Amino acid sequence: MKLLLTLVTSLVLSVNALATPIPVPPPDTQAPGYYRMILGKLRITAVSDGTVTIPLDKLLTHIPADKLRQQLAKDSLTPHTETSINAFVIDNGQQRVLVDAGAGDLFGNNGGQLLENLAAAGYPAETIDAVLLTHIHADHSGGISRQGKPAFPNAQVFVEQKDADFWLNPANASQVEDSQKHTFVESEQTIRPVINAGQLKTFIAPATVIAGIAATSTAGHTPGSVMYTVESEGQTLVLWGDIIHAKAVQMPDPHVAIHFDVDQQQAVKTRERVLKHAAQGGYWVAAAHISFPGLGHVKSDSKGYRWVAANYTTQLAP
Repeated sequence: MKLLLTLVTSLVLSVNALATPIPVPPPDTQAPGYYRMILGKLRITAVSDGTVTIPLDKLLTHIPADKLRQQLAKDSLTPHTETSINAFVIDNGQQRVLVDAGAGDLFGNNGGQLLENLAAAGYPAETIDAVLLTHIHADHSGGISRQGKPAFPNAQVFVEQKDADFWLNPANASQVEDSQKHTFVESEQTIRPVINAGQLKTFIAPATVIAGIAATSTAGHTPGSVMYTVESEGQTLVLWGDIIHAKAVQMPDPHVAIHFDVDQQQAVKTRERVLKHAAQGGYWVAAAHISFPGLGHVKSDSKGYRWVAANYTTQLAP
């Protein structure tokens, strides 16, 4: 009898096991893309808008093809490499400021994840008080509007006056390469709704854009490109736009430019100045296109510079 009960129990368990659905593998996506660090009394949150694969062998200039491949290989990369699209929230406990807005709808599935990741990080779009653009380009300003409406309904959007004047005037299209003329159409599409809503504010760098956040010109990549600086309790963070597109190449050789630069010669001079200042200053850097979360330091190297990524931490309490 005991043996019979054992057999029946085993049979029931076997049937139940067969009836239990097999767990569905998780989709091929990453976890919500945000990462926090503490800067004095400020909470800094890096937020991912996604990644996009760019053909560096077709875009980078001032470097031979063989040297480009060799330099990328040192970081186990190929000329067709994903680059991160990073944005950053500066939270002082009273005001939430977003630096750059991602690509919005302009890059398809290779971007446009900012709003979802902001919400996951505890910053729904309606809670953002201000958006500071490092410059006007699809992957930085494209996300300030969605479907013809401002994406951040309660935020003022700040951009340097020269960039607004340049990209919102289609007569300037003759000053850029053919591959960049689409930026004028995209700028009208994404920035005009913000203008119509009365949310766009311009400034002339250098300027204190918001209390505690200073803008400095990094012209060259675009006429009105800027970087932003915040300080708290003796710590400094500088937030870059497109100082670097390809860390493995442009850190050791700042002379390498990219076709996205409106003025490549000026962009190179700006990059050299900014990298030198960052290495000498030893402060934190938040970079839009260095692998997420894009937080770290710049160090001088034998011939150029190198990037030291932030040491991963879960210890955020003061």
